[in-house]
Amino acid sequence: MPAPSTALNGYRPDLGMMFEFDVEMDNAGFIANRMAPVFEAAEQNGTVGIIPLKDLRQTPLTGRDNRGNYSRVGFTFKDETYATQENGIEMPIDQRRSKIYRNWFDFETVSASIVLNQVMRAYEMRVAALLHSTTTFTGEAKTTAISHEWNDWTNAVPLNDVLGAKLDVWGATGIYPDTLQVNKRQFDNLRNVDQITAKIASSGAGTPIKAADITKEILANCFDLKEIIVADSSKDSALEGQDVSIGQIWSNDYAFLFKGANTNRIEEPTCARTIHWGEDGSTIGGQTETYYEDQSRGDVVRVRMDTQERVMYTSLGHLFSNVIDGTLAT
Repeated sequence: MPAPSTALNGYRPDLGMMFEFDVEMDNAGFIANRMAPVFEAAEQNGTVGIIPLKDLRQTPLTGRDNRGNYSRVGFTFKDETYATQENGIEMPIDQRRSKIYRNWFDFETVSASIVLNQVMRAYEMRVAALLHSTTTFTGEAKTTAISHEWNDWTNAVPLNDVLGAKLDVWGATGIYPDTLQVNKRQFDNLRNVDQITAKIASSGAGTPIKAADITKEILANCFDLKEIIVADSSKDSALEGQDVSIGQIWSNDYAFLFKGANTNRIEEPTCARTIHWGEDGSTIGGQTETYYEDQSRGDVVRVRMDTQERVMYTSLGHLFSNVIDGTLAT
């Protein structure tokens, strides 16, 4: 397809704003930008300095010596290279069809919505693959196989599972993880686990509870965590022309415990980051543009985003495997 000239190309923030980033992500159950918070990079590629966690936990002598001198400390940077990659999709909008269907819907708006959703879904899949990786989070201290799956409501002990992983992360870093990622099926099962319902009921002086009463906030308090992040996004793994094959983006088999971020500052320790470069017009959440294409006799809607998703501190994440098995409790 011929590339548009600069004169024909135009940013369309009005289209993008109709599907504002966080709202669109939440509506579709997307969580990628919460699992890997955004850091705005000044260059498309380069080096970021990561402070080793051991340098934040030094225990130097602090007493002034008999010559009046104080101990001096410093810290080092671990150089990590990065390079963002542009991801995007275009959709032609036929002028004739746009006029035919104008009484039913706005062709341009619907097209922008579909393309934006596809770009965000691809971003979601990249972050899920990054964090649900037994290759990255390897070994007993980084990946724990659940002995009693969380859909075994009678025998599951998720409070013990999470506490053990929290202590593993703290033992390696001196920092407690504060966020647990689960998908919707795992969340629904956790709300029915006897160990959890018993703890919540006892804290309410024996007040009867049902699963619908257990919100994400109540469950987070039960685990003594800041937040429970629930993914509810799907993907069609079938090739074009094949029958639909719907599956979870965030697998039933894995859940992820990690130290979340409170800011977008690169120096704040957190497990993963989305490094975004906006110098070329990219916007986090997708830059929406249109241009006219003569040969198609219509406009083309494009959504693009320039990022790299990467793990910053492996030691601040802990992966659970075998979380719920193939026989899902109902």
